[in-house]
Amino acid sequence: MGSVLSDLKGIDKLFYKTMLKDLFSDTCTVKFWDGEEVIYGEGDSKFKLILHEPIPKADIIADPSLAFGEAYMHQKLEVEGDIQKIIESLYHNLDSFLGKNNMSTKVAKKISNNIKKSKKNIQHHYDIGNEFYKLWLDDTMTYSCGYFESDDDTLTQAQKNKVNHILKKLNLKEGQTLLDIGCGWGELIISAARNHKVKAMGITLSSEQLSAVKKKIENAGLDDLLEVKLMDYRELKDRKFDRIVSVGMIEHVGKDRLHEYFSNINNLLNAGGLSLLHCITGIRNNEGGTNSWIDKYIFPGGYIPNYRELIGHMAKEEFYLLDVESLRRHYGRTLENWAKNFEQALPLIQKSKDEVFIRMWRLYLNACAASFNCGKLDIHQFLFSKNINNEIPWCRNYLYQS
Repeated sequence: MGSVLSDLKGIDKLFYKTMLKDLFSDTCTVKFWDGEEVIYGEGDSKFKLILHEPIPKADIIADPSLAFGEAYMHQKLEVEGDIQKIIESLYHNLDSFLGKNNMSTKVAKKISNNIKKSKKNIQHHYDIGNEFYKLWLDDTMTYSCGYFESDDDTLTQAQKNKVNHILKKLNLKEGQTLLDIGCGWGELIISAARNHKVKAMGITLSSEQLSAVKKKIENAGLDDLLEVKLMDYRELKDRKFDRIVSVGMIEHVGKDRLHEYFSNINNLLNAGGLSLLHCITGIRNNEGGTNSWIDKYIFPGGYIPNYRELIGHMAKEEFYLLDVESLRRHYGRTLENWAKNFEQALPLIQKSKDEVFIRMWRLYLNACAASFNCGKLDIHQFLFSKNINNEIPWCRNYLYQS
């Protein structure tokens, strides 16, 4: 029996040596389970991979993202070096085995996210606990891409910049009504009410976020202008709004529900009203996708749409597309900040989370940073109107005036 296992590991090792030969764009060292170390590339090694045991070849071929992600989570695979840089080195080598199989996104299997399933999926990620997110998010508790106006901007400033940038695009007027679909911890609706005197409503599927937002509204003394509810956007009936915003929410909708999202926006928006959609977008030619490891462990039921899909749905609802902006590099920097904060908060995180959870989140934050930095993923803001809106300033200068 021992001889058979030894032979099988020998076959696995040969497969690994062949695969690793041209896997990364940088020189690296690989230490195998039997202690052998091999340097791949020329010059100084930039990082080291340690394989404590073989990962089944069939698993790697079938789904490299899931196979390597689980191996890292369960300490079958160890790394010495910067995880983000290691993944970027992998992405930069487009001719490698994994580069051709694209570890960042796959075409998504059809998953129908009805209201019940959507609530369950959101709670899986966002109801981990407000205290956990407080440890590594910024002071505003904003869990989406920041907007860095200068290299000196802190993460908190970048998040305030982002909210301000969105509210300027919406061209808000005092007394207007605003709906925030997926309001998170409430920074956007609170800023809208405080700075633009609009009546804003936030909706979320996270009970943890709901309680936190209610407390923030009360502390800000903005109860007369703000309301927040625990509900799915599809449950909102008999209401109309002058402005609708959604930041980082449509990624949870699912491919077969995108039409439903834009149809509901059409029903909820007043004629001449504006809507801003801020979301991650895929870079595949014609369709979006998902990452199987992230789908299983981080965002179940998620789907990253291609920008062509989104614009197509806007056209079907006869919306007028007014502005499109990519913030890809901004999200890379945001994620780098989160990953750094996560490591700094590790002693506190370890008090309530086990090693598998910690390694899972470490990989998630660093892999996402690498994906945006290398152009495997993008993020866009789309501004569109229902019917004609002739009140928007003629030029974009107003977006950049303090």
